[in-house]
Amino acid sequence: MAGSSEPQPLSLALTELILLRGYARVRGDEELHAAWKSIAGDDLAKRAKPMQIVKGTLSVSVEGAALMNELVSFQQAELLSLLKQQFPHLNVRRLKFRLSGM
Repeated sequence: MAGSSEPQPLSLALTELILLRGYARVRGDEELHAAWKSIAGDDLAKRAKPMQIVKGTLSVSVEGAALMNELVSFQQAELLSLLKQQFPHLNVRRLKFRLSGM
């Protein structure tokens, strides 16, 4: 309907504006960070930050190899379980940890 000379419903115009400006992504990113902080705790959330969810996989940027090893070996199952229980609408089915230069 964009580019048409006929008026469009306000709801459609607002939806197009939200998509065009990326407002939904900002809200989604804020929600993802809040959810991660809630299940990971303040300390871990400072050292391991959620990046994005793609096809059910949440990528988490981790500040060091030792922490990444700890997360993969000892905390991954619990973190994933908490995400699924407390934030099922995020549809996270898998966690993927990546090293970063935080």
